[in-house]
Amino acid sequence: MITGGKLVDPVTQEIIEGKLMATVDEMGIVMARTSMSPVIYEVLDFACGLLTADGELVAQMNGITLFTGTFGVQVRALIEKFAGNLADGDILLSNDPYAGGTHACDFAIVKPLSVDGKILAYAINVAHYLDVGGSVPGSLAPNATSVFQEGLRLPGVKVVRADVFSDEILNIVSENVRLPEIALGDLNAQVATVRVAGRRMAELASRYGAGIVEAAFANLLAASETRSRAAIAALPDGRYEATDIIDGDGVSHLPIPVKVAVTISGDSITIDFTGCPPAVAGPINCARGALQSAVRTIVKAMVGPHDPSNEGWFRSLTVICPAGTIFTAEKPSPTGWYYEGSVHASELVWKALAPLIPSRFSAGSYSSLCVVYISGTDHSGQPFIHIEPQHGGWGASEHRDGAGALIALTDGDTYNYSVEVIEARFPLRVKRYGFNVEGGAGAGRRRGGFGIVREYEMLADNVSAYGSFGRTATRPWGMDGGGQGTLNALQIAPVNGALQTYSRVAHLDLSKGDVLRVITGGGGGWGDPGLREPLLVEQDVRNGFLTGAQASSLYRYNGEASE
Repeated sequence: MITGGKLVDPVTQEIIEGKLMATVDEMGIVMARTSMSPVIYEVLDFACGLLTADGELVAQMNGITLFTGTFGVQVRALIEKFAGNLADGDILLSNDPYAGGTHACDFAIVKPLSVDGKILAYAINVAHYLDVGGSVPGSLAPNATSVFQEGLRLPGVKVVRADVFSDEILNIVSENVRLPEIALGDLNAQVATVRVAGRRMAELASRYGAGIVEAAFANLLAASETRSRAAIAALPDGRYEATDIIDGDGVSHLPIPVKVAVTISGDSITIDFTGCPPAVAGPINCARGALQSAVRTIVKAMVGPHDPSNEGWFRSLTVICPAGTIFTAEKPSPTGWYYEGSVHASELVWKALAPLIPSRFSAGSYSSLCVVYISGTDHSGQPFIHIEPQHGGWGASEHRDGAGALIALTDGDTYNYSVEVIEARFPLRVKRYGFNVEGGAGAGRRRGGFGIVREYEMLADNVSAYGSFGRTATRPWGMDGGGQGTLNALQIAPVNGALQTYSRVAHLDLSKGDVLRVITGGGGGWGDPGLREPLLVEQDVRNGFLTGAQASSLYRYNGEASE
């Protein structure tokens, strides 16, 4: 392979690509082992990547799906800001939603990696911080109406100069967050990861030369572009549309209609969100960087779901959306719960393409991350903040039942807390964790996957909570005659009082013995439920997923299964 006058033989190309993936994976291991926030080392709410000197992504670890498309935008914004003023010993920090980021809680740490005085690549680590200040513990007020309520923003600063930390920046961070020791510990962990990347890229350049490495970058991107265009060209040209409803914004419960048009023409794809509403008052807006990422997630699932991600896969993609919409919010619109908005951008494209590629896309899912923040003071008198995204039911596909208890589309390779960690770190007891069989899932020849029920009993007084759940009124869609999925809900069962049910709620006072219950919905079904094989219906009855009465009413099951 020849790029830019440099010949890269296939073996060397393969070795360099393997080194890139090994480097981002090593960055991830270092981050998980050295960070101080359980949302990072348990949930893995972070991602690491490597980019070219022009800011094109060439390698990314498995991590938060929604960071796939933000890395390049963030790095290019920093390149523009610091043009001609970056050295190898500098490390940058940015958490600006309007410059390619997501929300203020996601800190991006970026390091230029130089060889012989010239920048060869950039390393990036984006991680979610437990708290960055703002109006509530955890910084994500579900009823925020301005980004200024969502905590500290540092839109591109040098946190390290000439390999020395900036005391001024560290002081600003520590004085503006509720858990400074944890925040600075996570910052140190991020810096360690990009320094690891610097050493590994220096080793690569030393062995093969910077020119060969740069040529390998170009070859990798070109090969991914070729494969992406071939996959798109194999699909029928046409215009495919979808509509959906977002269930309120945290300030209002009014439904928010959104829509998309996907056009496939030859080997290119255009995704147009024109006609979506303006940015809403509440914090479920996302900025353009998060929109790009939400769309790229679906395109990647279409053209190369099992291959490592890089910028080349998306050179065939054009995303159109006017400025200032719910998906392209601008300052000072709040974006704290951006993933609740951006997941609908992903699902719109998913819904539009599902009839076209039924072997790859499923019916609708529970969508929302159903995140709850629980905060207060533990038994030793120390403040705590517990944040946890929740798993739920995905839709069925043409030939398979939907996945149960799987993390939402936006979050990718992240996990739930183990019960043992929750009970060891926080004054909480997990009373139940299991499938939401009571709520059910969308019936169909292939049924939807089941959501979960997770119950937390408060073991301390003066605890508060808040959360923002989507899909609490609008059910996940079914396909080809399949039934709709079921709804998400946040419930409080107080020691004294009636059960209360919420969707997006800004503040809940909790006392010792109160139970907070997270309920996530089941996915939509695919195909006529009457065509479901009796053996599969019987199996669901035996597993406790269906009652006999449900089997009869939903699937016309008469109690006779054939092998």
